[in-house]
Amino acid sequence: MYLYPPLPPRCLELRPNNLPALMSLAVSFTNLGVGGGACDTLQCWLSHHPRYHQLLQRGGGTPRRAPPPPASLQEVLLLFQEASLMNPDSVDPDLQTGLGVLYNLSSDFQRAELAFRAALSSRPQDYLLWNRLGATLANGDRSEEAVEAYSRALELQPGFIRSRYNLGISCINLGAHREAVSNFLLALSQQRADQRCSQQQMSANIWDALRIAVTTMDRPDLSEAAEARDLDLLMGAFHLV
Repeated sequence: MYLYPPLPPRCLELRPNNLPALMSLAVSFTNLGVGGGACDTLQCWLSHHPRYHQLLQRGGGTPRRAPPPPASLQEVLLLFQEASLMNPDSVDPDLQTGLGVLYNLSSDFQRAELAFRAALSSRPQDYLLWNRLGATLANGDRSEEAVEAYSRALELQPGFIRSRYNLGISCINLGAHREAVSNFLLALSQQRADQRCSQQQMSANIWDALRIAVTTMDRPDLSEAAEARDLDLLMGAFHLV
C-alpha cells in the first residue's frame, strides 16, 4: 500500500502528456521511497509516448487514452525492457532513465548503472543523469565511484544542492568526515543564498547529516554550533567564508 497526492502536479494538470514532467515525477517518487507511485508514473509515461504507447494496447485495439490501471514493478519493467528492443541501433536516454529507475526499485543496481551509463552516452553533459548514476553506485555500496559521479554532476552544475548533499553522504560512508561537513555547509550556504529559501526552510536532512559528521570530529564547540544551526560560525570554522 502506498500513498501519494491524488492530484497530479500543476504542470501535468495543464498537460497530462508532458513526458519530461512524468519522468521527473517518477524520479521524485523513487527518491521519496514511493515505488508504487514511480511505477504508475512510468507506465503513464509509456502510455503517452508516441513511439511506445502501442505496448499498452489491449488485444490489438487502439491505444488507450485513459490512465492505465496500477501496475506492479515487474509489469512496468517488462514493458520498458520491451520498449528498449524497439531501438536496436540507437539509445533513447529517456527510456534508459526509466529503466535505471526501475532497476533501482528492484535493487538491481548493476543493471541500473548500465542503464544510466547508456543514457549518459547520449547526454554526457546531463548533470541530473550523473547524479542518478551516483545514487545508483551509492545504493550498490560503491561510495568511491559515487563520489566521482557526484563530483562530475557538480562540475556541470555547481549549484545542484542535491548532488552536494549526496556527495556529503558518500564522504561519511568513506569516513571522510571533514569533507562531508564541508559539502553539507556549502549546500546550506547555497540554500541561504537563494532568496526563495529562508534559513528556517533549509533542509532538515542536511542539518541532520551535518550533525552526524561533526560529532565524529571530537569538537564539542562545533557540535553545539550544529545543534544551534549556526551556519556562520561553522562556515568560519571550516574556512568556507
